Amino acid sequence: MKITRNNFKQKTMRKSTLIISLSILFLTSCGESKNQEHQKEEMHEEHQKEEMHEDHSMGTLSVEKRIAFMSGHVEVGLALYRAGKPDQAAQHLMHPVSEMHQAERAGIDSLGFKPEVFKSVSKAMDEGKPASEIEPMLTEAEENITLLQKNAGGDLNEIIAFLMETVVEEYGAGVRDGKIVEAGEYQDAFGFSMVALKISKRIEGDKSAQLVEALTKLVSMWPEGGPLADSTPESVEDVVEQTQNVTQNL
Repeated sequence: MKITRNNFKQKTMRKSTLIISLSILFLTSCGESKNQEHQKEEMHEEHQKEEMHEDHSMGTLSVEKRIAFMSGHVEVGLALYRAGKPDQAAQHLMHPVSEMHQAERAGIDSLGFKPEVFKSVSKAMDEGKPASEIEPMLTEAEENITLLQKNAGGDLNEIIAFLMETVVEEYGAGVRDGKIVEAGEYQDAFGFSMVALKISKRIEGDKSAQLVEALTKLVSMWPEGGPLADSTPESVEDVVEQTQNVTQNL
């Protein structure tokens, strides 16, 4: 075959085009690979930060705030069980003795914590025991949490302020676009609000009546029948605004 000058140019151009295309493909592939690796690294780092933040925050919280946090889970567990939803109540009532939440329990045994009470409740619920058997256990669990709160002491105003911050965090995680997206967090926010209301009734001061009133209104933002997973929630903005009304009266 006779190679003319035009044929030579065409072949050279095709080779150049092929080389450029392969180079672009290679660089693109490398770029995507690096981006994927970078994204994985960022996700891993973010996950580690979240774990470190959770451990650090719980590990550095005062014992009275940790007990208030634990109390919120028990409070909502009691409400859900008494609302006829033992399946939704179980995870909350098990919280005080869960292996996942050991950091919360540091140093509370000396304050009168009775883990066997909560284990008995969980076991009875798993076995489907009748309410007549479980209710006395729930009362004992409630009394034990109240005892822990009393023995832990602390500044009641600071504890309520902490609980309001936690309500905002949990409710914001549980509700989105007017719908419940994480029932556990929606329910926890109710529990923390209930604990704050009960604590407020022990405070004496110029604003104590207004504080109780503000917290009563906050609690009423969940359905009267209990914070069930299929409830229609109030907006996040309204709940946040009401927690601010609470803190203004501390």
